Amino acid sequence: MRRHTTTWKATERRVAAVLGGRRMGPGADRADVRTDWLTAEVKHRQALPRWLTDALAQARSYSTESQLPVAVFHQAGDRILDAVICMKLRDFQSWFGPVPAGDEVSLDVEVSRP
Repeated sequence: MRRHTTTWKATERRVAAVLGGRRMGPGADRADVRTDWLTAEVKHRQALPRWLTDALAQARSYSTESQLPVAVFHQAGDRILDAVICMKLRDFQSWFGPVPAGDEVSLDVEVSRP
């Protein structure tokens, strides 16, 4: 069980580093990662749904260098503005800015799977 616990914690730390924020840790009413301008819930899974990764790949295949590839997921019956927008973290980082200087967390190493 210990390895599983350290894996999701490591994932949260690495996401925080990319976003220029900090990992908040467990607790009531706490986001996993917080920056000055956003909060993030980080979900680490053995595998992501194929339909989600396929949608992102399709968006990337149609985008140009000056376009941000995103997938939009809408649930029937919901208002359109309640749809979920999803993108690769690398695309988010390249669009909104680089990793802050002085980050000691390695971003090139994959987080191990439990």
